[in-house]
Amino acid sequence: MLQGLAVALLIGVDLIAGESTAVRPAGVVETYTVIAERQNGRLRGASMEVEIEASLPKLKKHGRLSALRRISDLGRITYEKIHFEGDKSIENEVIARYLAADAEAETSNPGARAISPANYRFKYKGERDDRGRPLYVFQLTPIKKRVGLFRGELWLDANTCLPVREAGRMVKNPSIFLKRIDFVREYEIRDGVAIPHEIASTVDTRLVGKAELIVRFQNISLAEYPVSSIATATGQ
Repeated sequence: MLQGLAVALLIGVDLIAGESTAVRPAGVVETYTVIAERQNGRLRGASMEVEIEASLPKLKKHGRLSALRRISDLGRITYEKIHFEGDKSIENEVIARYLAADAEAETSNPGARAISPANYRFKYKGERDDRGRPLYVFQLTPIKKRVGLFRGELWLDANTCLPVREAGRMVKNPSIFLKRIDFVREYEIRDGVAIPHEIASTVDTRLVGKAELIVRFQNISLAEYPVSSIATATGQ
């Protein structure tokens, strides 16, 4: 039903059957923005298992952490460690810093980091096919150079306007010890919700060279969420 509501939103931008098939980028962005705001609320109260693999290729060190990631009803993120194997310096210096940054990003004014017209300029790059699924591709350019924002691309599922991929380079590093941060975030769509699937990051540091990080999400449990709230918010 949630997915049906998302599709219904596309009526206003002529993206449903029976209307013009021409893509209207401004309408797609507007629809995505509305859905993205509700998406954040849909993930409140969710829990998921995460597996984080990290390595410092130059030092030939690596490690793997299994943990339970929880998002509270207020959006606070916490991690419960299940198991770690590998070099302890990877756990303490790489993975621990990632977990702290992830938690802080969601609690310190998340709106300032949101992919929205308030923070980014959207440039439509065209359509592409992903194994039979049509996608809309937008180039993103931050309006301001601010920590948490990136220059790159956003891929949207053409049928729902939900994100399936975000990729790029951070425009401002959170620490003087970091030179560059590149990443790819991938999502899977389930019941009208874009569920995080995998995040791959490469961080160039000034002290230990390149750090590589892969975060995989599985066994995601969503909290109950009233469909009427989405309908009210979108004017349906």
